[in-house]
Amino acid sequence: MEVTDVPSIYSDYSQNEQDKIQEIIGVIVSVSEDLNIELTTSIKWNQLSFSCQNGTPIRVDRFSEGVIGIFVHCQTTLVEEWREIFGGTMLYSKTRAILLDSNKLLPEKELEMCIQMALNYKKRT
Repeated sequence: MEVTDVPSIYSDYSQNEQDKIQEIIGVIVSVSEDLNIELTTSIKWNQLSFSCQNGTPIRVDRFSEGVIGIFVHCQTTLVEEWREIFGGTMLYSKTRAILLDSNKLLPEKELEMCIQMALNYKKRT
């Protein structure tokens, strides 16, 4: 699977949701390239998963209709940290995900910082 392709597991999603997932994949890949971090991609729990040696896995999937989730391991402190840093700029699901409206622009700068933190999580703990 080419890391920049939207996998067939998302074929039943609306075009708008697929486009937003593609955009998120692009941000994850771009951040990993900027940090010179090698990503491994796989399908976990029927979700596209990105993992690396010093980070926590990042998964991308539809959370609900029109809402895309960027998921991290629920036992990390990442979502709590993001809430403190970004407050109401983004929506979250408990301790496991950032929630993004597929009809709105991505909060790119905030998202890039979140991805950087996830890809380096094991270095910080």
